[in-house]
Amino acid sequence: MNAAAPSPTVTLCPAGDLPPGAVRVAEITPPIAVFNVDGVLYAIDDTCSHAQASLADGDVDGCHVECPFHASAFDLRTGEPDGLPASLPVRTHAVEVRDGMVVVLVGVSPAGRAGEPGT
Repeated sequence: MNAAAPSPTVTLCPAGDLPPGAVRVAEITPPIAVFNVDGVLYAIDDTCSHAQASLADGDVDGCHVECPFHASAFDLRTGEPDGLPASLPVRTHAVEVRDGMVVVLVGVSPAGRAGEPGT
């Protein structure tokens, strides 16, 4: 039996460069946006599932980011939209701080990780 390949990681920036209220985009394919909400880091695919807009350009309210094109909001914890016109979720990714650097674990769900909201 073959072991699964490890998920890719993306080192985004020093943790100090992503203070509360800030957002950074990992320019990979597809791009991933990392949001700091009151000291908790969330990573989601940066492209709205409805309008191809950058969610990093949207307004953040609590744990939701609003698409700048058509006002659908996505939950940063789950990727789920709050309603139309977006009907499909965006992927979420685990985020860690390693040796002072923000690291995104691409394709690794943050659900169930110790210390994360909702666990």
